[in-house]
Order: sequence, then C-alpha cells, then structure tokens
Amino acid sequence: MFVKATASVVNLPPCFSIKSCYKRRSGRVSVRCVGTAADSSVVNSLSSNGKVGSLFEVGRREEIGLDVVVVDEKSGCKEEKLEPLWDDGYGTQSVKDYLDLAKEMIKPDGGPPRWFCPVALDGNDCPLPDSPVLLFLPGMDGLGLGLILHQKSLRKVFEVRCLHIPVYDRTPFIDLVSFVEETLRLEHALFPNRPIYLVGDSLGGCLALAVAARNPRIDLVVILSNPATSFDRTPLKPILPVLEGMPDTLTGTIPYLLSFVMGDPIKMASVDAESSSIPNLEKLSDNLISLLPRLSGLSDIIPKETLSWKLKLLKSAAAYTNSRLHAVKAEVLLLASGKDNMLPSRDEAERLSRNLQNCKVCYFKDNGHTLLLEDGINLLTIIKGTQKYRRTWKHDFVKDYLPPSMSEYRSALQGNGWFQFATSPVMFSTLEDGKIVRGLAGVPDDGPVLLVGYHMLLGLELAPLVLEFLREKNVIVRGIAHPALFVANSNNGLQEFSYFDLMKVFGALPVTPSNFFKLFSSKSFALLYPGGAREALHRKGEEYKLFWPDQPEFVRMAAKFGATIVPFGAIGEDDIAELVLDYDDVMKIPVLNDYLRRTNEQGIRLRTDMEGEVANQDFYFPGLLPKVPGRFYYLFGKPIRTEGREKMLKDRENAKELYMEIKSEVEKSMAYLIKKREDDPYRGVVNRVINQPISTPVHEVPTFEP
Repeated sequence: MFVKATASVVNLPPCFSIKSCYKRRSGRVSVRCVGTAADSSVVNSLSSNGKVGSLFEVGRREEIGLDVVVVDEKSGCKEEKLEPLWDDGYGTQSVKDYLDLAKEMIKPDGGPPRWFCPVALDGNDCPLPDSPVLLFLPGMDGLGLGLILHQKSLRKVFEVRCLHIPVYDRTPFIDLVSFVEETLRLEHALFPNRPIYLVGDSLGGCLALAVAARNPRIDLVVILSNPATSFDRTPLKPILPVLEGMPDTLTGTIPYLLSFVMGDPIKMASVDAESSSIPNLEKLSDNLISLLPRLSGLSDIIPKETLSWKLKLLKSAAAYTNSRLHAVKAEVLLLASGKDNMLPSRDEAERLSRNLQNCKVCYFKDNGHTLLLEDGINLLTIIKGTQKYRRTWKHDFVKDYLPPSMSEYRSALQGNGWFQFATSPVMFSTLEDGKIVRGLAGVPDDGPVLLVGYHMLLGLELAPLVLEFLREKNVIVRGIAHPALFVANSNNGLQEFSYFDLMKVFGALPVTPSNFFKLFSSKSFALLYPGGAREALHRKGEEYKLFWPDQPEFVRMAAKFGATIVPFGAIGEDDIAELVLDYDDVMKIPVLNDYLRRTNEQGIRLRTDMEGEVANQDFYFPGLLPKVPGRFYYLFGKPIRTEGREKMLKDRENAKELYMEIKSEVEKSMAYLIKKREDDPYRGVVNRVINQPISTPVHEVPTFEP
C-alpha cells in the first residue's frame, strides 16, 4: 500500500510504506490510502491550534464531540485474535532497509515535525480490537524508522504512530514536547480508559519522560531505550567539539565514526541471518558487506549542520527532563545496554530506577546504543515478558495475554536446544479406550482442559512440555505458577531478560481463583501442579513423591465449566542430576540459613493455613551433581470428563473422591514410566548419539513400545 499525502507523494521500497500527515493552517488533513484503483479510503482529522495531533486509523472510531469524520465503507478489516505461532515478521527487515528508506525520508520538503503510520503492503493492517496507541519518539536521526525491525508485530497489538522530525527542522525541544503532548491529550480524550504507550529511543527517551512529567493524570506506559538523560556524562564529550568543527573535506568520515559509536555492526548485520546455535557466517558476511557501503548515507541523515543542532538539542533535552523526573507518575520500562559507547546507559539505568517512582529495568549487557536495531532484541517479546502489555488500566493475565509467535517459538527452541537434545523428551498419551500411544493424540484438542501432574525438581519438565504442545497441537499451555515469580525484586539491581520472563511469554500466570475462572471461561489449556514449590524443591530421596494438599477445589472449579482433567506423570530428573545439597542441608549452614529464612519471610507465602510438609513452601536453590544425561518421559492419562457432573461434584466427598483418583493416576503413570524406561535402548544420550543422526528431531528419536 502506497500513500499519497496532501503535501507530497511518498514512494517507498516494497518492504515498507507509510501513511503520512502534515500540518496545515486549516487544521484539517486529508490522507488518501491508495490500495487499488477501485478501492481507496479517506481519513479527515481535526486538532486544536491548527496542528495535527494524531492520525486516526482507517476504520470506525467513536465520536465524542470533536469534529472528526472517518469514512471507511470497505476497509476489509476484521476483528481477529492472535493464534499460537503467529507470524510476527521479526527478521524480515533489517538496518539495510532502514538506511534504504532513509534516502526517501530525508528529502527536504519544508514541512514541520509530523506523525506517520507504518502500514502493510497487503492492507492487512488492523490491530486487535481495543488495542492501545503506541507513539514512537526517535533518537538523534529523527526519522522515526527506529521500529523497522519490530513494526509488523507491534502493528498487530498497537495502533502505531511514529514521529518524524525532518533533517533540516530546528524545532526547539520544548516545542517538540508540546507537539507530542497535544497528540497524547487528543488520544486520551478519544479513549480515556485505554493506556497510551510512549516508546522513546535516546533523545526520544527524554521527550517521553518530559511529556509524562507534564501529564501525570494520563495512563501512560513509557518504554525507554538508552535514554539521553545522561548526555552531560557522555564519554564522547571531549571529541564533540572536534566533530562540530571538522572541515567539510572530512565530514564524510563522520558516518563511519558514528556507526561504530552508536551500535554494534555485527549485531545489526545478524538480524535477518538464520537463527541457530551455530551462526550462519556466510549470511552474516554478506549482510555486513552490503551494510557497510550504506553507512555513507548517515552523512545525509545527520549532516554537519544538523549534527551541531542535535547536540544542542540533546543538551537542552537532558537538562529539561532531569529537572522533572520527580513528576513522572507513569509506568516505566527502561531498556539499558551494557556496551553503549555513546552514553553511560548502565549507570543511568541505576540512577533512573532510583529516581522514578515506578520503573523496571531490563538490562542487555552485550548490546550497543541503537538497541532496537540490533539482533536478538524483539521489543514485543520484552513487553510481554515484563507484563507491560495491557488494554485497560490494569494488566489482565488472561484477557491481555498474547500467544507466542513463530519467531519466539524458534528462539525458545534455540535457547533450550542443548537441554532438549540432552533429555530427548518422549511424550505418551492415553486414548479413550485405554490404549497408550506415543504423542499427544489422547489429549483433547479443545478446551477447557486442565493438565494436573508431578512437578519435577526445579520444574525441569516444564519447557519440553509447553514446547511439545505447541509443536504437535498448536496449543499454548498456561502454566499456573507461584505468585513470587511475578513480583519485581528491587534489590536485584539491573536484571536481564531471564528464563522467568520467557515463561510469562509462553503463558505462565500466578495462581489465583480469578485466573482459574478466566482460563476455564476462555476454554484454555491450564497446567496445574498441586504439589507446588514443595514438590519442585523436594529433599533427597523424595523424587517422584507427591506432596498434594487435602483440598480438591480445582476439581470443583473444573466441573463448574465442564473442563476435561488430564492427569500426567513425568520422570527423568534422576537421570540427569543427583541431589547432593537439599533444603535440610542448606539450613545447617550458618549465615546462609539466616539469609534464606529472612528472604522467605519477606516473600509471598502460600498455604499458610495448612500444616505439615505441604505447607513448607520455602524457596532455596539445591546443590546438584550432573550425570551423563538420560531421558525425560511423560505419560498423559485417560481424560476425565467433568461436563454434566457439576451438581455431583459440588458435594465435597464426591469431589475428594475424584481428586484422589486423579492423584492415583499420576502415581500410576510415573510407576509405569519408571518400569518401561528400562526397555528403552535410547535412554542414554551416548546411545542416542551413536545410533541416531544429531539432526534427528527429538520427537522422532525411537523409544520403547508402550
């Protein structure tokens, strides 16, 4: 889809197109989206003071007294929901596309700062219903193309607007703040119950914080990528006067100097190289060779006169923003790089986390200044993993959940690859006639389904289970986890995006009655471990022993919604490691025992009304002695239908009877697997390596006949 704006025609390469919007004295803007000769739609929008505060999407929007006219008789947009393993487009565009597009974007037109919307060429560009607005505020380049790697995925769940500041524009920082603020207030007036996202990169980070400080009553989620609030402490300070005073004959070298200061060329060139544990060196080399000549275009993006102006702009932006940090009430997610050669971003992240009232830091130790243009950084994944995506005033773990995309699934497989290879998990299930088969054919295809089973040491069985359900059944299993995993620990300093964050991307949510209710209401697949932390952090000699409470409440909740309960057993922890230091041993160690006792007392406590071992939910990290890896085995028992049994299971005794049946099935499944694994010639990793090609998918490695 190409776009004709009132002031000019924007013709861009096929990988990217924009809707553009310009200020006019009349205050009315007409944007014509050209799809085909037979189908076009016009958007008219009005804002106060003769400025364009926002560009409305093509589609029907609520009128609240403003002079807003939206015409869209045949937009083709349909309400939809994201399915598991949806295509988020990550890796299809790279810095090369950014530099190619910049050639078109930097052409002088005499226009002021403006908003544009990246759109899809196929016209399939409608976000999910009730999606919030995301305003992207660019860094020093001012182009607004900094989300080029992420735009396809973000457009699915946000209404994306990008700020473009022309190369030769000299708008002061305070006027930029006012411009963004006007857009913000207009969007808030249209939909006061939705949050508004501000994504600020470098200079844009100052802009986002300044706008947030001036609008404390608007519900904002501010995402900062290496904000330039630390510009007065930049390590480049001694050479900035040299750059400004460089002779015209040498200005051609500035782009190459800036490119190595602002980001890691290797990581930038790796974006669309195939992801694997072994880098595709040929693809990486080709990308790097094609990228380097394009860097000369930076001299057009930031010519000498503009560089001098931008440095002054950065200085005023940092001073203005730092004086108003105390007024920022917004929810802030700060992305900080460890190898930022332009700004002391690591130290600045620590400072901002102390000075901002509601700030979470996500630290990337191996990345440079241009974080959003480097390989391995998927902005939507970070937003999901840090629980920052929401459509209303509060994050809802069920309604606001976005399933993993195909790129996230592949990334998880890659990160979990060696563990998958070492444990070669085998899944069995039980058909309605009681026959045990390999695979998940015995597990129902439609929800609501509740998987109930044994929690291995440290929850080692969790990742293979979730990944296999995605691969074979295209179903996301929502793991119901301890609430402690969802509480930010401010004492840990800079935290990297971790395995626990990835668990949230793949469906983990805290155990609460309301979350159970919402999962069953939405016909989801839920995963429950009644043994909880006590089972996952068991003592020596307690492997495959269940620590279930005497409370059948999940049975009655499942019956209320007619959910199918599938008991399962999982074994293999004793085949990969030996537990040599358990909780009892740790509590005998001076100092360490006091630390653990204090930490657990300060944390979230569950089952405080119970007695015995079931109530002992203290966290600790066990000491393990690795073994030559064996294999993980899973057996999903015969599905237990509760549909039509709600009245019967309201009776506590009947519910308890079914509860004990489920527990017994889990124990029988583990006993069966422990016995049958002795007949598996591929149980040990050595035999698997000798007798099977390494490239064999783990689900195809042979095993015993059930």
